[in-house]
Amino acid sequence: MAKEKKNKKVKKAKGQGQLSQMFAVYKMTAKQDKTSLLTASLGFFLVLAAFVLFTVLAFPGNVLNLVVFIIIGSTFGLLVFMIIMGRKAERAAYSRIAGQLGASGAVLANIKRGWRSSEMPVAVNPRSQDAVYRAIGPAGVVLIGEGARSRLKVLFDDERRKINRVAPGAPVQLVYVTNDEGATALPDLSKTLYKMKRTMSRAEVSLVAKRLDSLGLNMPIPKGMDPTKLGKMRRG
Repeated sequence: MAKEKKNKKVKKAKGQGQLSQMFAVYKMTAKQDKTSLLTASLGFFLVLAAFVLFTVLAFPGNVLNLVVFIIIGSTFGLLVFMIIMGRKAERAAYSRIAGQLGASGAVLANIKRGWRSSEMPVAVNPRSQDAVYRAIGPAGVVLIGEGARSRLKVLFDDERRKINRVAPGAPVQLVYVTNDEGATALPDLSKTLYKMKRTMSRAEVSLVAKRLDSLGLNMPIPKGMDPTKLGKMRRG
């Protein structure tokens, strides 16, 4: 009996902790992105209004149905609110770390939709700390450069040669996450990958990924990059 009470207290405390953490994230996001709260609230009320309008037109004069649909609409509206705020929070978090060493890796560690990547770079210039990351997915092999565009060419060319050696014929594309004009902004990196034209099947992605995995990294962690901190940032 005492054990059950203790477990209930632990679960309650955990739930309260998650809620407080969520509100803290939302508060920080609203502070950085002034439109986030307005956009999320608009999403909530639009969903609620759609449910209310439907029940008024479909069941005119039925108060019970109106109450039920208001509750359902509020639930779905809250879900939309949380989804919008979640995306805004993610974008705000990436904006805060933009320009830092390893920032691209933090984004790549979270990409989905059939993409395979790692938060660790496959090549690094130890002096300038320019880095190249690799993602493999429906669009082929994508090399993501972090640093100065002029210096990344050498790293890109070296990685291209490695890819052509173990996976000849695999399409290779380049993405620059730099401060140069025309480069991809860090918060837009995952969206850029998802929008790329599909050139490989799931089986081909798996085959190319296995061949490239055989290359390994064979390089030390760059000075200034702490994968532990990046992991904490992503989970937070």
